[in-house]
This record gives sequence, structure tokens and C-alpha cells, in this order.
Amino acid sequence: MTDHKDLEAEIHPLKNDDRKSQDSPGNPAPKEPNPKPAAPAGLSRCRTVAFFLSLFAFLLAVFVVSFVIPCPDRLASGTTWSVSYNAAVAYDFLATSDINKDRIQDVLFLYKNSDGGSNVSLACAEEGANGTILWERPAAQNGALVECTGPQPRGGEAPAACILLGRPGPFIAVNLVTGETLWTHPNSFGGNTSILSPLLWVPDVDADGAPDLLVLTREEKQVNGYIYSGSTGQLVGPPGSLGVDGTSGAILHVTRTGAPYVLLPCESSLCGFSVKGLYEKATGRDSLLKTDPLWEDMLNATSHQLRLHSWGAVRYVMTIPGKAGEDLLLVTSEACVLLDGQDLAPRWTLGAAQIHRKPVLGHYKPDTLAVVIENGTGTDRQILLLDLSSGAILWSQALRGLPRDPQPASLPTADHRSAFFFWGLHEPAGANQTDPRAAPHSLYLFHPTLPGVLLELASISAHIVASRVVLLEPGRHAACILLTGPASPDVPGLVSMAKYKVQDLVPSSRVIHLVQGGPDSDQAVRNRFSRLRYRSEA
Repeated sequence: MTDHKDLEAEIHPLKNDDRKSQDSPGNPAPKEPNPKPAAPAGLSRCRTVAFFLSLFAFLLAVFVVSFVIPCPDRLASGTTWSVSYNAAVAYDFLATSDINKDRIQDVLFLYKNSDGGSNVSLACAEEGANGTILWERPAAQNGALVECTGPQPRGGEAPAACILLGRPGPFIAVNLVTGETLWTHPNSFGGNTSILSPLLWVPDVDADGAPDLLVLTREEKQVNGYIYSGSTGQLVGPPGSLGVDGTSGAILHVTRTGAPYVLLPCESSLCGFSVKGLYEKATGRDSLLKTDPLWEDMLNATSHQLRLHSWGAVRYVMTIPGKAGEDLLLVTSEACVLLDGQDLAPRWTLGAAQIHRKPVLGHYKPDTLAVVIENGTGTDRQILLLDLSSGAILWSQALRGLPRDPQPASLPTADHRSAFFFWGLHEPAGANQTDPRAAPHSLYLFHPTLPGVLLELASISAHIVASRVVLLEPGRHAACILLTGPASPDVPGLVSMAKYKVQDLVPSSRVIHLVQGGPDSDQAVRNRFSRLRYRSEA
């Protein structure tokens, strides 16, 4: 009997403890309450039926929403397409923007059709389908400077626009979505005036809620500045001389204190002008913009030159994102130098450099900026990838340059590096050199995870006027946009604007092994590049 009770205690310990506590002295056992009557069997079945009906209704709703109700049609980006014009001339301008709000970038380009008279036309081609022209309009009489921008910060009311400045011709703002004219004004430049590119957007100086436009011109070795209202195109005050002789390539730089300055290559040096000073000189009115005391001290009051170490004539200056604000990358006839964006102290210097084109930024290591340098020209050209923080060479490769080769490009990849695109002609060591006049322009793809490999994607024999490598859909595929046409604007011919999907060029590409004994076969290399995924800019 005792053994039976012990066995029951092991099987139901909590039950045994409860029974002991109830049977202990001072705790008389309470009377057992009357048991609740069991729920009728019919009610239990009703609850079961209701539960399964609810579950069925939920699953039916999910099915209808997922499979029956059609989703909005999404245009699939075409693989390859082209738009051609006979007896035309193309100009060095390509831009992309989502014009028709289908989340696919559309392409804007400039051309002149001899059948349409002397006017240059700005055209917008729809990328998503087959290059259908969304809109087209006359732009200028003989070439144009074009600057396209997003919506102006005025409560979102001002539309996205392209600004066109003819040579000669009117000053025009075009609605980016419709191609309609927003405003037009005759320019007041003299006949011997040359317009310095690019057109610069500067902070709102006339307090109308929209950024304004600074146009720099050069006449008789003097640079003049014209400030135009970004919302109306009206001239803000009379033009004024900057008192220097300069070249194209001006930029807007904002110091650590938030003061905007225009920097301009000038007289073998770098000249600077505060936007506040330019506005006050043109209008005679005070401006709410800032000046930077340190920069005012570094600028020569007469020559407007910045006090810098002499590295030769300035060819390019560009802003670089830094940890505490913008830094400056300076390319001169003798060196490439990274300057602190506030006190202009050199961070690093690449000496004995022969750089004739503007550098390009990308990421060789994950989330670490690098800069692409083309050092030398022709058969002496070398592609250098430099660590932007130290100036150390991360990768270098000899790649022959051809006349009118497009400049390099980069696109961010999903691994937080960049894919780099180079134009040129790879010739094996010891091979006979090809006549540059007969050699095609070859496009090469490089990724830092395969440092010993170049992928030759395509060879183009036509004359390339402009080229861009862009991400046409967020997070999807990269594409190469090519604008080809006659070499001389005085001799019309076939003009073609074509789009090529990079991923579709990989299977037929040529694998170039830069080092011997690579572990991967050619097909394995192509497979790795085919799996490469791109990401949108942050």
C-alpha cells in the first residue's frame, strides 16, 4: 500500500503536495465545490465551425489580394535599344533622370538634325521600353551648355528643370517632365565672349526660396560673373568683373563654417570668391550669406589667389566628402594633392603625375573612398586607384589610351565596393601596337575582388561623343549609355544614342588575366561578374 502511494507521488508530485497541505493540521479540508456543468456538445461544434469559417475567410482574402487583384504594370527595362538620326550632329551631353515616374531612369541628350535647320535639340528618351522619345524641343542655335537639376526647395512647387545657355542663343529653362519652356531670356554676352563651364548653382542670394545660377564668362582675358534668379531667370544685378583671367572648371565649395566660395583655376593658381561678396558687389545690397574669416585671410585681396604651395598650373579642382566636411582634390601640371577643406593644408601628395582628365571617385575597399587617376596618355597611360585617406596606391594597370576615349566611371556594388569601368586598349606585352586611328574603343570592367582580371565588355568602332555608365533601376542592373556621331560638328552624319545592359555583355566578354596562374577559369570569372549586384547611391 505504501509503495503504491510513493509511486503516485512520483508521477503526480504537485498533486501529492497539494493533498499534503490540505490534510495538514490547521488546514481542514474544504468541501468539494459542485462541478460546473459541461458545455453542451452542440455549442462546442458551433465554435469549431466558426473557427474554421474564419480561417477560410482569411486565407481567401490573402489569395485574392496576392493573385487575383492585378498589380500595377511595371515596365521591364529593355536589354538593348538605340535611337538614330541621319544627317545629324551630336554634342557632349548625357544626363539621366526619372522623367515619367516609373522608377526607371530616362536619358537626355543633345543633337542637331540638318533637316531641322540650325537649331540644336534637347531630347528625352524613355529608357523603360525601347528608347521612345518622350519629348523633344529646340535648344539653341549652335551648341549649348546644359545643367539639369532636381526640384527647387520652395515647398516642392518648382518643377525639375534643365537650364540651357546657347552659344549664341537665349537663356532657357525647360520643364524636365514635359519639355515645355518655363522661362526664356536673351543673354547679354558680347560676341567675343566664351562661356566657362559648368553653370554653377549657388545658395539663394535673392531670397526667393530657390537656388540661383552663376554663369562665368571670359572676354579679353577677364572673367565676368552673372547671377541669375533660379526661379525666374532674371539677372540679379549687373554683371561684374572678377578681376582675374581663368579657365573652365569652377566649383562651389562650402567651408566648415558654412560659408560658400567659388573656386576657379586661374593664372597657374587657384582663385577664390565668396558668394556673399559677388552678390553684394553686383547689387550693392547686403546678403545673409556668410564669409569665413580664415579664408578671407588666405585670399589675396588684389589677385584673389589662395595662398598655396606651388604645384604647377591648376588643371582641376573637385570637392571630396570628408569626415568633418568637404575637402579639396587639386590636380595640377605636376602633382595630385588632397587639401584640407578648411585650412588648405595638404593631406597627401602624388608627385610626378601627368593627369589630363578629372579624377573619378569609387570604393576599392568596403565603404572606403578611393580615387581613379589616369596618369599619362597614349601608350604611357596608367590607371591608378588611390586610397583617398592616405594617397597610397591600391591598384595600378597599364592601359593604352586612345584619342577621344570616354573617361572612367564607377558604380556602387552590393558588397559596398565599386565596379570600375575603363575605356582604352589592352595590348599584351611584346605585341605589335595597333594604329590608334584604326583601333576600336574597348570598354573594360574591373572589380576589386578580382584584382588580377579585366573583363572586356565591348569594342566600339564608331566615334564616341559622350558616354555614361549608370544604374537605371534602383538596386537592379547597370547600363552603358553611348552617344555616337560624326567627329566634326561641321560634317553631319549618323547619330545614335544606344543603351547596353552590362549584365548581358558579360557572357560574350573577353577575360584578360593581368597576372599568370590565376585560379579561376575564364567561364568562372564570367560567372562571378554575372552575379555582381549593384546598389543605388546613398
